[in-house]
Amino acid sequence: MRLILLGPPGSGKGTQAKLIVDRNNIPQLSTGDMLRDAVEAKSEVGIKTKSAMDSGKLVSDAIVISIVSDRIDMPDCANGFILDGFPRTLAQADALAVMLEGKGLKLDCVVELQVDDDALVDRISGRFTCEVCEEGYHDKYKLPKKAGECDRCGSEEFVRRADDNAKTLMTRLRAYYKKTAPLVGYYYAKKLHHGINGMGDIDGIAEDVQALLENV
Repeated sequence: MRLILLGPPGSGKGTQAKLIVDRNNIPQLSTGDMLRDAVEAKSEVGIKTKSAMDSGKLVSDAIVISIVSDRIDMPDCANGFILDGFPRTLAQADALAVMLEGKGLKLDCVVELQVDDDALVDRISGRFTCEVCEEGYHDKYKLPKKAGECDRCGSEEFVRRADDNAKTLMTRLRAYYKKTAPLVGYYYAKKLHHGINGMGDIDGIAEDVQALLENV
């Protein structure tokens, strides 16, 4: 199963990706993580990435596609993968399609988590994460089972993103609707797009996503 998760900031992509990983035994590929790993490995593409970052430039689409391509070739992606946060633009989507075709692969499904903008502010402003294992929590919707202790790893260290606030969210939403939202129509035309109501509880959304994946 090779799939993409789409949705605006705060729609629950990261949370649902982890649940898909657990249920389907396929890796979640985050471009941020892959870029950091490439820099650490000091690979050829990692050196180019570090150079771009150090000079304050955006990492080019060509570099990102190269990193995604290398990651997909790893053994744990043999049965599929989840792309979270990529592609972000129509140009990246086109490049991804060409790259996959070159490997004799294709996407199976594009899942869009559909959430009202007003609900996103509530979700974003209450988010916090375990600093050790990066398990996600929320002040209202998902507190640790034991106060102050991560359910997954037992750590007592938690962090909140400085940009998880209403003002910053509106800026991020504008960027999403301008650059990424057109991917909905792009993948709909390719008969890959499937919308999921992302307004319910985490477990209910997860069941809807899993039911969709089992019927794709």
